[in-house]
Amino acid sequence: MDLLRKIPLFSECSRTELEAIARSTDELALPKGRVLMRQGATGRELVVLVDGDVAIERNGAQIVTRRGGDFLGELALVTGRPRTATAVAATDLRVLVLDGLSFDRLLRDVPTIGLKIMRAVAERLPPEN
Repeated sequence: MDLLRKIPLFSECSRTELEAIARSTDELALPKGRVLMRQGATGRELVVLVDGDVAIERNGAQIVTRRGGDFLGELALVTGRPRTATAVAATDLRVLVLDGLSFDRLLRDVPTIGLKIMRAVAERLPPEN
């Protein structure tokens, strides 16, 4: 619960909402070098980085590094569109995974979570020129 509260994506959630999220996620340990998602592939899961670093690559070039507390895969999860980048573990990782079915169930069962997650996702969109 404390771990989820520290993650910006879920920081505004109530205790009840965090409990529902905790029941819906799977915690995994992944080794350095593991590809979490590939650009252009279909994706239906959100990955929250608990510990470790992930290199984000677009068209074969690294564009950014994501660190513990950050999240990946939200656009493909919400829109159903192909992945916009490849994510590779730059270090050993500990992650939380929320798959599409669990995400849909979570939004249906605890609808207040949806708005909070959408706000967090929207904050990551680049500003308009």
